[in-house]
Amino acid sequence: MGSKALFFFLALLSLSLVCLTPAFAQDEETDAKPAGLVMNFYKDSCPQAEDIITEQVKLLYKRHKNTAFSWLRNIFHDCAVQKSCDASLLLDSTRRSLSEKETDRSFGLRNFRYLDTIKEAVERECPGVVSCADILVLSGRDGIVALGGPHIPLKTGRRDGRKSRAEILEQYLPDHNESMSVVLERFASIGIDTPGVVALLGSHSVGRTHCVKLVHRLYPEVDPALNPNHVEHMLHKCPDSIPDPNAVQYVRNDRGTPMVLDNNYYRNILDNKGLLIVDHQLATDKRTKPYVKKMAKSQDYFFKEFGRAITILSENNPLTGTQGEIRQQCNVANKHH
Repeated sequence: MGSKALFFFLALLSLSLVCLTPAFAQDEETDAKPAGLVMNFYKDSCPQAEDIITEQVKLLYKRHKNTAFSWLRNIFHDCAVQKSCDASLLLDSTRRSLSEKETDRSFGLRNFRYLDTIKEAVERECPGVVSCADILVLSGRDGIVALGGPHIPLKTGRRDGRKSRAEILEQYLPDHNESMSVVLERFASIGIDTPGVVALLGSHSVGRTHCVKLVHRLYPEVDPALNPNHVEHMLHKCPDSIPDPNAVQYVRNDRGTPMVLDNNYYRNILDNKGLLIVDHQLATDKRTKPYVKKMAKSQDYFFKEFGRAITILSENNPLTGTQGEIRQQCNVANKHH
């Protein structure tokens, strides 16, 4: 993905001035030096921002449990792409550009409207101050907690991008059928090492996989690598060799604790119950298997590496300082006259 971004931390006074600057855009491709990310970036400009986001996540999760899966997945899809963590994922399609949300790599992403709900709550308190990019990352952080995962302290100060990067997604986001070498290389390019990759894929402990993404392991013949005791359940959930992508046909990633982010995923894939090719490879590749075994034995170790990897991912080359803008609505770039 190119060289790692260099983050320069400004003095407290300068940060305050940046926070209070109106949300006018500057082309994110300029050479303006980024101000950098810091803890509690909004402590002066919007002291209640993080509390509002956390409270909204709790309320929305109470009503719609599957929102937490979406928030967690959003971090990966927004932050692993060039000029990342800029909420470009949230932009709707226009006449000139396709939304990242509508690409094959983003298949199954949903619940974006709930990010709009959080944005509206924050805007009522502090209009034009808090970026959609920070809301995306912090809702992911709080979604992890809602799922029983660790609280991960994350920095803020991201700015919002103005354009979709749909045309380059496949260069950065590994697919579920990629080789383990490709997966490791893609993550290494943003500073995430092998145990970090193994931990991030532990996100497959929660949520579900649509039949579209796994029928190739069932039809025309069952993948012999699959645990026979698990195949019956998969065939029951995915009875069609060509499933309707719009139909509600899916298999829970973890039948034991489907709503809990835990290390049961690693025990499952060691038992050949991983749904995706990447899950199977993770448990069998000599580079990753030792970490899979270690995480299967220790949830503390899993959480430690998961928190470290999420932190690196969330700080991957964001727009900061005077770059980008603070969107008024997360699904559209601001209009400038």
